[in-house]
Amino acid sequence: FILERDKLESTSERQSRLTVLSVSSFPWITSETNPLDRLLTSLVCFQVNQQSPAGQQAMGGDVEESNIIISHIFEHCSCLVPMLSSHIVYGCALAQMPPLKPPSTWTSMAMKELKSKLRLEKDRVVTVKRGNILTVHVPTVPEGKQVCWEFATDSYDIAFGISFDWNPVTSQAITVHISESSDDEEEENQLEGLINPGDVEKGSKSLASSNIGEILPVYRLDSHMAVQGGSHEYPGEGTYLLKFNNSYSLWRNKTLYYRVYYSA
Repeated sequence: FILERDKLESTSERQSRLTVLSVSSFPWITSETNPLDRLLTSLVCFQVNQQSPAGQQAMGGDVEESNIIISHIFEHCSCLVPMLSSHIVYGCALAQMPPLKPPSTWTSMAMKELKSKLRLEKDRVVTVKRGNILTVHVPTVPEGKQVCWEFATDSYDIAFGISFDWNPVTSQAITVHISESSDDEEEENQLEGLINPGDVEKGSKSLASSNIGEILPVYRLDSHMAVQGGSHEYPGEGTYLLKFNNSYSLWRNKTLYYRVYYSA
């Protein structure tokens, strides 16, 4: 009798903690009409993001115990299996992210002035080789409220687009990643599922990842004729992904002048 009572109390406690997880840990889940849908999506979200501080805090920091709880629910509720198919795409929950506002963009004819300044700064002039994509990772910082950018190229245009990664910031350093287009698409496929990466002539399609949102589709811009600039107000904590895409060029490397900075 004592063992059965302890078991019931333990189950009750776990159910209570699961309720806290499903309601408060994922504020971007907005389903109000179907509580079961909300719980299912929360469970999948937690399995995908179980290492996040929010998820660990909601489960009292015990990730192993939370996995036992989720496994126990799935094991004894076979009816959940077909229902989960509508909540998962390539292993990720279809959680609704907060909306991303469009950026403010502008152009300037002061190309000589910008290029002269950037030639004096380290790593502000780079060559984006044919078929390559240069991605600048810009994390949000507490002292800033928006991120700003300016860039120009020599002789030829380049494609440009911006995305936002909602994962928590682990470093405030701005980093640059250069990849071949095939490598970049393969990485996106692994993170987001098999999707069409889009066409730089028509604009890239929205990302399918559960934690990456598109702010500005990748388009070819006349950066060789005018400075391309813009800014975007932080939507929250995360990392901006500024992509300079030269994957469409079979023969020409592009000389890129760029700078990224924060504004309050």
